[in-house]
Amino acid sequence: MKQDRGAPQRYVSLMRLTAKGLAELADSAARRRVSEERVAALGGRSIDFYAVLGAYDFVQIFEMPSNEAMMQYVLTARRDGHVDPLILPAFDTETYGGIVGRIQNMQGN
Repeated sequence: MKQDRGAPQRYVSLMRLTAKGLAELADSAARRRVSEERVAALGGRSIDFYAVLGAYDFVQIFEMPSNEAMMQYVLTARRDGHVDPLILPAFDTETYGGIVGRIQNMQGN
């Protein structure tokens, strides 16, 4: 399925620090700035960033112009080796409601 090129796509990134990321923890603020610059250079933006407790160390919310731009960003981040990200496409409530409505229409409900 082709994605709509007109609207930015949202993504949630769940990240775990790698051994390299932990060893270079003092540089994490600078790496975050580099990350935001890379996102902007690809036509996207970083909406929010959180350090979290649990199975992941960080959560970041992105808008990117396309899956291709997100893939380029992720591959670059993985190549750097500081985090291991899990990227999740995200749908706002209006989009999700439209999807649910189409499913109901297909089922005749």
